[in-house]
Amino acid sequence: MNSYRPSAQANTRVDAADLLRGVAVGGIVMLHFIEHLNFYNFPEPTWLDGIVWDVAFFLLSSKMYAIFAMLFGLTLFIQHDNQAKRGFDFRPRFVWRMVLLFGFGLLDLLFFNGDILTVYAVCGVLVLPLVRASSRVLLAFAALLALQPVELAYFIGGLVNPQLQPLNLGSGELFLNIMPAQEGGSWLDVAVAGLRYGLPVNFTWAIEHGRMTQTLFLFLLGVWIGRRRFLYDEGGNALLWRRTMLWSVAAFAVLCPLRYTLPGLVSGECASASLTVMLDMWKNLSMTLFYVSSLTYLYHRTRARGFLTFILPYGKMSLTNYIGQSVVGGFVFYHWGLGLYAVSGHAMSLALGAAFVLVQFTFCRLWLRSHKRGPLEQLWHRATWVGSAKPKR
Repeated sequence: MNSYRPSAQANTRVDAADLLRGVAVGGIVMLHFIEHLNFYNFPEPTWLDGIVWDVAFFLLSSKMYAIFAMLFGLTLFIQHDNQAKRGFDFRPRFVWRMVLLFGFGLLDLLFFNGDILTVYAVCGVLVLPLVRASSRVLLAFAALLALQPVELAYFIGGLVNPQLQPLNLGSGELFLNIMPAQEGGSWLDVAVAGLRYGLPVNFTWAIEHGRMTQTLFLFLLGVWIGRRRFLYDEGGNALLWRRTMLWSVAAFAVLCPLRYTLPGLVSGECASASLTVMLDMWKNLSMTLFYVSSLTYLYHRTRARGFLTFILPYGKMSLTNYIGQSVVGGFVFYHWGLGLYAVSGHAMSLALGAAFVLVQFTFCRLWLRSHKRGPLEQLWHRATWVGSAKPKR
């Protein structure tokens, strides 16, 4: 017998989620442009390039992906809960939806070897069994994943055996096999390298660097946030946002110094490397929570709402924008296109990324004037419900 009880309140469109998603995707695009879309071949850097690289990675790296992952879990909850209200079990359909997302990821790999959609598709299936679990069970699994059990095991193992080496599944070697296609190959060479090496490198790298467990944790966190309706402007949420801002700043003030000092005090390469990964994740999580709480508060409770509203269309078309940056970014930087990797330093690449985000932003606003969803979002939606007479939302 099905014991799941849908939420009593309606899951209306979460504008704050569209805002956060737009900020996250925009940050991801600009960071990817600075990295030449995972092609680490740059001209001699200037002092400005050094500043751009350090500031961009401090503000954006891992934090934008964390927001993106958290909102993935939020969307899972909303889709599942909306269909449960209609007496429909969304879980089998969600598995099919992840198969489709994996397909979008394979498409992305034809242009950009750093695709995250395939990893999200697998992680989405892994967290699905917990979508109907109690909040206590959900939070227990989230806490376990936040501790990063793989890294924790290697940290303890490294303390016991200082000769133990960090987890290495071969992502570095796989990554090096992709670069010749980026530097001198055709688009077909890049596509083949992306499917042959990019697909396994994303999973091996995610496991080696704690990103897999982080993603699973963030998905569950998003489900819990959806259950508690924390992104809606209701109840005591405004107080929650303010407190989260303060506590996240306090956490960062503690974790940031620890990240850059504590691993150096630990003997053994494996223990030090594992501790670095764990502290990095917790430090980045504190910044992520600050971004989420402050942007949500600004949108719901300040005059900044008028400006922030303009970002919403960009967030509503996140899949289209994510894959779009792979196609255009590959053309801009790789040999098969303009090959600007040879002349574009970090500052110039950031400018190109910002300009492209503005182009995407303009396209999103124009497109959504006459369409409910972005082009790839609409394709994903229709394919999700193919062969079903169930209500769609």
